[in-house]
Amino acid sequence: MIYGIGTDICDVRRVAATFERQGERFARKVLSDAEFAVWQARSARWPKRGLSYLATRFSAKEAFSKAVGMGMRMPMSWRLCEIANERSGKPVIVLHGVLKEWFDARGLTAHVTVTDETDYAASFVVVEKL
Repeated sequence: MIYGIGTDICDVRRVAATFERQGERFARKVLSDAEFAVWQARSARWPKRGLSYLATRFSAKEAFSKAVGMGMRMPMSWRLCEIANERSGKPVIVLHGVLKEWFDARGLTAHVTVTDETDYAASFVVVEKL
């Protein structure tokens, strides 16, 4: 049974402008430790790809917060929601701490997809009740 759906589109140029103002502090606010390491590696090789990665993670977390119906308020937080990739490249949502406890207590599971183009990143999340 579908518990909720969420979608988000993010302007990569807006993320770039925020990054220019706040620097690495912005990435630390939005990304988990594991995501931050991936972002650093991508940014070092190709800075524009690093910005796209940051935008897709921002977008996916916004879409997830909409799908669970709480927006960005506890237990939802940027760093407790991680968008990882399976070996195949498929994106998956990995939750941590109180957000994971809240999600698991409700018997929920989530599916996510992300995409990006030159100027935009978009995400779609479906949350199911098992």
